[in-house]
Amino acid sequence: MKKTLSKNDNNYNQLAFALEILKLLAEKPRKREEIATLVSDFLEQHEKSAEDILQKLTRTIRRLRECGFEIRSAPNRPYELVESSFPVILTREQRQALALSAYFLSDMGFSAQASQITRIGKLTEADLPTDVKVNFSPPVDYSEDRLEETVRSLQERLQQQCRYTIRYRSSKGNEQNWDCDRSELRLHNGVLYLFAFIPDFSPRLIEKRPNVEQNFAFRVDRILTVRAASTTPWSLFHFPTLEIRYRMSGALGTYQPRRAHERESRRDEDGNWVEIITQEDYLFWFRQRILQYGSNAQILEPKWLVQQIAQELQQASAVYGIERD
Repeated sequence: MKKTLSKNDNNYNQLAFALEILKLLAEKPRKREEIATLVSDFLEQHEKSAEDILQKLTRTIRRLRECGFEIRSAPNRPYELVESSFPVILTREQRQALALSAYFLSDMGFSAQASQITRIGKLTEADLPTDVKVNFSPPVDYSEDRLEETVRSLQERLQQQCRYTIRYRSSKGNEQNWDCDRSELRLHNGVLYLFAFIPDFSPRLIEKRPNVEQNFAFRVDRILTVRAASTTPWSLFHFPTLEIRYRMSGALGTYQPRRAHERESRRDEDGNWVEIITQEDYLFWFRQRILQYGSNAQILEPKWLVQQIAQELQQASAVYGIERD
């Protein structure tokens, strides 16, 4: 005997069907036939009829558009959920957390992403934090069309995990092609970088290859073009690193290692100093951090790095001596 659906059952089926379509489109753009297959499986799992599935799909997407969901489609192109108007119910704490995230992202130069969060949470000026101030001062807004395209292209290369080439303009205006191997995007001191291993770069200080000197940081806003990926897979699973031993003393004598690549080696019982062993993959950033600690930080090994830092401090001291005269 055929079961007769009640009005409530029918409404439930339509709602569940529409929500399943939205869930699938929220994951990624999908072709009409793919959506039909997936929602058919969903209906069968819930013992619901999957007859005339393509017609049901077309009607439901039309109704979703009428409800404010922006779903893009074209002949021979997949359906793409561009903008969702699904209501989000948030607690006061959740609204504050979203507002703080949007505030941080906006000041870091990701205004488009901040606007997305603001729209999702329907945030107002009253939700913005008044007791937190940030000052990242990024060089650019990473939501600009050209930079968004650059970041998108880089993300594709990272997923492909094959060597590729970028055209880069240095701070002095010089342009050069760089062949990149293993890569990732890094946000450092408020600036977005492409961090990449350059296999063809000739190291100057370390003979063994690969080594840390072949790791480079390229500012994303200075990348002119990102070329297509080659068929050569990345040669490394991890970036090469250099083991460095350094000492914190004085006001930093009680320093506790908090970075994943750091570990404590020795510590003075009275808290006057602590020795740290770290595995660093980019020496320039490490040098910046050590130099900002002044006399409270001292590199112990390797010796060639000790000499470099000593020379730099001597040059800085000489500059200040000239200024005093």
